[in-house]
Amino acid sequence: MKNQLPVAVIGAGPVGLAAAAHLIERGETPIVFEAGAEIGASVGQWAHVRMFSPWEFNVDSAMVRLLEDSGWSMPPKGDLPTGEALVTQYLRPFAELPAIRDHIRLNTRVLAVSRRDADKMKDAGRDEGPFVLHVQAADGSEALIEARAVIDASGTWTQPNPLGANGLPAPGERGAAARHIAYGIPDALGEQRDRYANRRVLVVGSGHSAVNALLALAELKADAPDTQIQWAMRGSNMSRVYGGGESDALEARGRLGTRLKTYVDDGVIEIVSPFRIREISMAADNVRVTGETPEGLRTLVADEVISATGARPDLSMLRELRLDLDPAVESTRVLAPLIDPNIHSCGTVRPHGEAELRQPEKDFYIVGMKSYGRAPTFLLATGYEQVRSVVAALAGDWEAARDVQLNLPETGVCSTDLLEGGSCCGPTTVQIQQPALVNLATIGVGTLPLTNMLIQPIAVAGAACCDGDSECC
Repeated sequence: MKNQLPVAVIGAGPVGLAAAAHLIERGETPIVFEAGAEIGASVGQWAHVRMFSPWEFNVDSAMVRLLEDSGWSMPPKGDLPTGEALVTQYLRPFAELPAIRDHIRLNTRVLAVSRRDADKMKDAGRDEGPFVLHVQAADGSEALIEARAVIDASGTWTQPNPLGANGLPAPGERGAAARHIAYGIPDALGEQRDRYANRRVLVVGSGHSAVNALLALAELKADAPDTQIQWAMRGSNMSRVYGGGESDALEARGRLGTRLKTYVDDGVIEIVSPFRIREISMAADNVRVTGETPEGLRTLVADEVISATGARPDLSMLRELRLDLDPAVESTRVLAPLIDPNIHSCGTVRPHGEAELRQPEKDFYIVGMKSYGRAPTFLLATGYEQVRSVVAALAGDWEAARDVQLNLPETGVCSTDLLEGGSCCGPTTVQIQQPALVNLATIGVGTLPLTNMLIQPIAVAGAACCDGDSECC
């Protein structure tokens, strides 16, 4: 009975749809829940942003196979898609295929996930019982849907980090949010131009989202010269912020930091760093942001604030499941040391799949950006490989699940030494839970043994999904 149930996928973004594609190829029945009104709803919120990685790194193999069977042609592999192109030329055509369209439920939010007749406390027969998803449609109607497995690809985009330096909303932030604060990457050159042109704008953050917002504002200033741009960040490591430049294997990614540095050097953008926000208050027509600096408290006055400080996972829907999460990163404990920015900052992570994503709750997996918890950088191609491995395991093909492979361009950035006598981006060998076929290159993290199976060195970095320190350019 349980095996006749569908596999539930939460989220109809790139990684969630890739999971559905692999399930279909394996003869499984997916049921995809998307809280938004359209496919790739979160991607649609940064539709105006151009990605720094080309199409070849932004598509999943199973999705491409199913699309090509219908006559679809892939865009030129070397072109850089915008978020809009990703949706209209790739995600939406896939979702409209007869093999998948009837399995997608838009405007359906997953409120909670549990087991049938078993709350979190119950042991007996837990692994044999089906999952139950409590879902709510846009009209307010609710239902309980059963599934034999659950893949959570709901992402983090809708859960932006607050501006407060301690991880909490700064006092006054909630009150100012409706009038003066935008979270993410607003379309400053398009629909929201009037909001930012000839205004005092403060951008907070140090990742690619912040970089994109700053570059757009700098372009805006060329046409609206009274636009004033301040850039505040908690840290002060500018080499990490500016990136690898010419050393980056992705030319467009390398140019981001180079362009930004030019604007800073030319005085178009004023840096305030380090700046740790403590309080936000509103005046009649502006907002005042107070933060700690090495010289003491300083207040920045702005008409508009753009918060590009990343995002975090919404774990509330998973409260009745048994999860084993790293207490800091909020990913699985095995994955955490591979992605924790406190340990390394190369922007790379070695290939990983079902074994690293496995939870105490059998047949439940968190994939995609949400699998990284609060870690800032996520690779879109990494998410595709995650779901390929997870679906193979759910189908009982353990050999394929263990055969984790990924080969992406180097970032050219490394600012933390993890290896004795070498940098964290230098060649090394690593250990992983299962044997894997990998591409020979270099790895971006130190030796972090999981069990006892030695594999070859590897290189991973590149196409990323949008968040505070990931791709959106």
